[in-house]
This record gives sequence, structure tokens and C-alpha cells, in this order.
Amino acid sequence: MRKHWIDNLRWVTVLLVLFYHVFYFYNNKGVFGGIGGFGTYPEYPQYQDVVMYILYPWFMPLLFILAGVSVKYDALSKRSTKEWLKARTRKLLVPATIGLFVFQWMTGYFNTQVAAMAQATDLTAGLPLVVKYLFWALSGIGHLWFIQDLWLISVVFLLLKKMDPKDKVHDWCGQLLKGKATIVWLILFGVFFWLGTQTLVMDVSNPAAGLLNLYKPVFYFIFFLLGYYVFSHDAVQETLGKWWIPLVVCALASGVYLIATTFGEDNSEPQYLASVPHCIYGWMACLAMMGWFKICFDKTNAFAGYMTKSSFGIYVMHYLVIAGLGYVLKLYTTLPPLAIYIILTVAVFTLSPVMYEIIRRIPFIRWCVLGEKK
Repeated sequence: MRKHWIDNLRWVTVLLVLFYHVFYFYNNKGVFGGIGGFGTYPEYPQYQDVVMYILYPWFMPLLFILAGVSVKYDALSKRSTKEWLKARTRKLLVPATIGLFVFQWMTGYFNTQVAAMAQATDLTAGLPLVVKYLFWALSGIGHLWFIQDLWLISVVFLLLKKMDPKDKVHDWCGQLLKGKATIVWLILFGVFFWLGTQTLVMDVSNPAAGLLNLYKPVFYFIFFLLGYYVFSHDAVQETLGKWWIPLVVCALASGVYLIATTFGEDNSEPQYLASVPHCIYGWMACLAMMGWFKICFDKTNAFAGYMTKSSFGIYVMHYLVIAGLGYVLKLYTTLPPLAIYIILTVAVFTLSPVMYEIIRRIPFIRWCVLGEKK
């Protein structure tokens, strides 16, 4: 039987990413990809930025965990390795490469405008239009780093899987995680969260730091493996459901402590991400969300079914709304910040699905932008 709680948790987390990006775009710390806030950092921190401190520690690790679980349930168990990789390439790599030149170049245009503001110079000024177009296309990668990462991780995982074709490691993990000590094991596995952060480039002056600390390939590969080998077991999911209230309490407590002691710091810095309080909160939030949804949201309806099928496409489309409308609202209106946040939030949750529904109905463009054949 299909586990609806996994579907629901995935699309809800995707919607939280959309919500997060509204606040990320207007962060006042000068974080890459943002247009800047409405105050000065660090003298006047924006208290609305607390949304980033709440969400960023756990929502991307959780998405990679769910990706690993889904591979075990929906992918390799139902099709050959060649078929799975072919479908994975179409779904992930095509939108993140070909789609850049068909659709995401528009997002890239606004990204370059934002970058020009931050650097006080336009790197594309005076260049031929075709060269500018190439700049815009490459700059449109932005939020698609996630699906590029997921495709690369999928390829590496297939190589790893060839060493264990009968899934003995998966079965061994299932045996280990049976019994009363399961919840203890799950909490202790949080050490992998901390170990993953140790692979970040701590010296931000290193030219490779920006790219590697964005993609975090080893960090996210760990969560993908945990999803496949650990959280795909029924016994583990039942344990999370049984302990969901204590897990939620622990997540809330660790989150309050993290925010109370670090609010105002740059929460994208590798030193911040590698701190023990950040790792504890991030891991406990992942466990709490899975346990909560396992018990309370293992059901579906028409809306949930639509979101299950559409959340990926909505994610692919949404940043054009953020970058385009967010840019216009900040530079060409005198609206108060609260109005800007409300308008952009409503727009990203309404226009993104509309654009998705339009694109998915156009042959070939659908394949280029969404990786969908039908």
C-alpha cells in the first residue's frame, strides 16, 4: 500500500521551501541570491528572518531522506537499473540543463540584476545579446542545484548498489533497528548530521567554498543513504510514529535554544551549520516531522493527490516569481515591507502552480522544463 504520509510530507516540505525563499530573497546579510533586506546588518537584524532559522536546518536534509526512501519503494524495486537511470536523467538532469535555456534563463536575468546590485557592477554590460543570454541561462541554475545534486547522488548510489545487488546492507540495518532500542539508534544516528557538516569548506575565502557549500554533495548523500537503508523500514517508521510527541517536543526545545542563542548570526556560514546546537535541532526536526506525519497525515484527498503529482513542477517554476516580482517590488515600489512579504507570498503560491499548469500542457517545452513526457 502506498504510504501517503511520505507523499504529504514531501509536498508540504516543498511548499515550505517556497515560503522560505520569500524571506531568503530579502535577507539583510548579503547572502548570495538575495536582493537585500529592509535594514542594515548586523546593527538592525530583521526579526522576520527567524523563518530562515526555523526552516533551513532541516528541510533540505529531510527532502534527501525522503528521496532515499522513495528510491527503495517506488524506483529500483519496480524497474531495471537502466530504466530507472534513464527516467531519473529525464526527470532531474534535463530540467537542470536544457531547461535553463528554455525557461530558467528568465530567472537568470533577474539573478544577474540582483548580483549587479550587490557588486555595484553589471558583468554583462556591453556584451552581445547572445552572450548575455548564455549568462542568464547559467545564472538560472539557482534553486535547481537540488535536482542536480539529486541526479549526481543517484548515479553514485547506483555504483554503490552494484557492490550489494541483494541489498544485504539494507536487510542488516532492518535487523539492527528492531526492538525497544530503535528510538535510541535513531537519535544516535544524528551524529551523521554533524559528520556531514564537517565536509563543508570552512574557509569561505576559498574559491571553491561557495559552490561546494551550496551543493554539499557528501552532506546530502549521507541523508539519501539514511533514507534508503534506515527510514525505509516499517519498524523504523512505526517507532517514529510511536514517539512523535516526545520528538516534536525535543525539536521545539532545541530549535528555541538555537534561535535564542544565535539569532542575528549568518545562518548560512559553514561554522554555523557545523555547530552542535544546529545539528541537534536539524536532526530532531527531521525525526519529529517524519513521526508526526506518519501518525497524523497518512491519508490522502484530491488536493493532496494533486500536490503529490505537481509539487516537483511547482518547485521548478517558483523561483521566477520570487526573483522577478520580488525584484520589482523592492526596487520599483514604495510599499512597506509587510505588504511586500504578503504580496510575494501570495504570488508564489498562486502563480507557480499556474505556470506549471501552462508549461505541462505544451509538448516538448514540457519535456525541456519539467522532464515530463506526457
